[in-house]
Amino acid sequence: MKSVSNKTHKPLSIPLPGGKKLHLGPGKTGQVASDAVDYAPLKKMIDAGELAVVGEGSGAGEGAAGGKQRPGATGPAHTPGTVSRRSGDR
Repeated sequence: MKSVSNKTHKPLSIPLPGGKKLHLGPGKTGQVASDAVDYAPLKKMIDAGELAVVGEGSGAGEGAAGGKQRPGATGPAHTPGTVSRRSGDR
């Protein structure tokens, strides 16, 4: 995976192979497949200076913020176990 960074002051919709798009806000960074950097529309944006290839992105074991996430953790709102719910007439 390669990381690309939006160098403009406006949000960008970046075309990717397979008809997909990556939406990046101003100054934000996103990840694309290594072979997608050679895709003609993406290469055109890089040559125009709208995007910059930052380098290798983070691996599959890292979270969105770049920190390690423990296996099975889905986020702060999820607590494993059973949940008792009210039932019947209220």
